[in-house]
Amino acid sequence: MNLRIDPASPEPIFEQIVFRVKNAVAQGELGGGDRLPSVRELARDLAINPNTVARAYETLEAAGVIVRRQGAGCFVSERGSGLATSERRRRLDELVDRLVTEGFHLGYGARELRDALSERLSANPLPSKRDA
Repeated sequence: MNLRIDPASPEPIFEQIVFRVKNAVAQGELGGGDRLPSVRELARDLAINPNTVARAYETLEAAGVIVRRQGAGCFVSERGSGLATSERRRRLDELVDRLVTEGFHLGYGARELRDALSERLSANPLPSKRDA
């Protein structure tokens, strides 16, 4: 896994790691059962504090993206989100609201946002997931 962070970004480093792992799974770069680097390995590779990586892995585990196996490490979860359908939908609605709000403040209208989302999905189609 080739994971990069931007130390100059206002986004906390642990959140960058979380997003990049989630993105790698969504893009099919990481699949169910794939092993992630150990906390120490990733901290060394990124030249960051191991506690930052541990926090990212804890967040990913809580979200059901990864699982920890005692003595073996962290692996991408084989199953989909363990969240109830209503909670998944609530979170999706929050993301869409955020996109619409931020897009508006950047000067984009509904058609431009719709086109941008459609282009992104066409360029990087998400793997099919069955409903949980």
